[in-house]
Amino acid sequence: METFDYVIVGAGSAGCVIALRLAEAGHSVCVLEAGPADRNIMIHVPAGFIHSVSNPRLTWGFHSAPVPGIGGRRVPLVQGKVLGGSSSINGMVYNRCQPQDYDAWSALGNPGWSFEDVLPYFQRSERRLGNGDDAFRGRSGPITVSNPNYHNPLYASFIAAAEAQGIPFTDDYNGASQDGVGDFQFTIDTTRGPGRRASTAVAFLKPAMRTRRVTVRTDCVAEEVLFEGQRATGVRYLHRDGQRQSVKARLEVILSAGAINTPRLLQISGIGDSAHLQAIGREVRIHSPGVGANLSDHYQVRLSARLQGVSTLNERASGLPLIAEIFNWLRGRPSVLSLGPVPLRLFCRTDPAMAVPDLQMSFTPASFKAGETGKLDKYPGMTIGGYQQRPASRGYVRAVSTQVQDAPEIQPNYLDAESDRAAIVEVVRMARRLMRSTAFTPHFVDETFPGTSTGDSDTEILDFVRRSGGTAFHHMGTARMGPAKDPMSVVDCRLRVRGASNLRVADCSIIPIPLSGNTNAPAIMIGEKAADLLIEDARSS
Repeated sequence: METFDYVIVGAGSAGCVIALRLAEAGHSVCVLEAGPADRNIMIHVPAGFIHSVSNPRLTWGFHSAPVPGIGGRRVPLVQGKVLGGSSSINGMVYNRCQPQDYDAWSALGNPGWSFEDVLPYFQRSERRLGNGDDAFRGRSGPITVSNPNYHNPLYASFIAAAEAQGIPFTDDYNGASQDGVGDFQFTIDTTRGPGRRASTAVAFLKPAMRTRRVTVRTDCVAEEVLFEGQRATGVRYLHRDGQRQSVKARLEVILSAGAINTPRLLQISGIGDSAHLQAIGREVRIHSPGVGANLSDHYQVRLSARLQGVSTLNERASGLPLIAEIFNWLRGRPSVLSLGPVPLRLFCRTDPAMAVPDLQMSFTPASFKAGETGKLDKYPGMTIGGYQQRPASRGYVRAVSTQVQDAPEIQPNYLDAESDRAAIVEVVRMARRLMRSTAFTPHFVDETFPGTSTGDSDTEILDFVRRSGGTAFHHMGTARMGPAKDPMSVVDCRLRVRGASNLRVADCSIIPIPLSGNTNAPAIMIGEKAADLLIEDARSS
């Protein structure tokens, strides 16, 4: 059995960061990744996300259990299964979320996780291109963050429509305040030729491998954390060729497999709710009822419209125009290929009395058949979508057996809470107000999805939302961080698994309450902070 200082399960947004920082500190690291290397060109072309997110070789083929709140539908729950994890297949949005989120974590009994505490980790990881207050932004980190370099005349219309609703323009939602409308920011590197995706594999893991202290094993699915007593000593894994092997950790095992796979791995390793573990035939090592509980996700819905008299991505993404866009991309010129899926955003409130926004809305100068991403309409169109940022509904992740080949039961319980249903209705109403604003009047023809057959009553809107909404791919909370007095907390504020030694979790599983936005930037921050905690503890011991 080979031995390293650390074994990391998962080469995703947090795992890649930890690997680099541990290597820089002089430690040997083995990274186990269930998916392949990131050689597929569609990973690196920003617009290629449309293909990557549906590629079974690059993703986990998870589906939810039937969700009561959305009519019993099963929802695809895509997770990255490739070097870089979801940072290699996602929409590349860089959103730190609201400072108040982290202050709330701290207030729950997690010292060291206030916004003031975590801001330096956001800054350390980031190489911000463009405007931003350096009191909040980083300029020399590994992960590049840029604004869209491809512009469309409809951008100005969307901003004007938002301003007509009383929503101000804000240049940098990752600064002092999230409020307002403007460009989204993306992990896209525009400094070297055509815009390329800046995944954590490219930004962190590849430099880590160049130190020769990091060994990366792809196509290796972790089957079980190995223990001596309650001390984690390594990981047994299954290679794609069917061979089983194990790797040993001198210091610690770190689980960074994501909010679905991390709790499942804990459960099949004997850490979880004792009744559940016994039901699947697993001997209980540590009774921890919070493992797999507290799952939250953003449930989003999109509306589309037919336009006229303006060019949209629908026409630029096929035929001769697409050839021209490919040529522009190869020459390093602005191109639809270097564009993220949602170029503009706005953050707003369902109630003006709220201290911070509770809705995130996005705009794309493109429309999709029946709202399905990747199937562009043949006519000019636009899409406006959104979700409630702090859902109250909670679900769970449960292993169904001790075999990692068996997909877990995932129940996100979308729209279970009345407040979530009320908020998603307001998302649809806001999207309609924006679409029908005078700012879009010269181009707006009609609403194509859901269309005029869906009225504006709560009942009609909820029916549409239940039929057509889906995940925003922001799974979190399934191994939540909390104080010892919280029986449902899985890890402490240093990310150590309660009841075990030499075992930590460092990914979006540890998030105790939902973040107000996208999860990639927070996952990178969690990786940065986890690395510091690991290095500190190694030095002290």
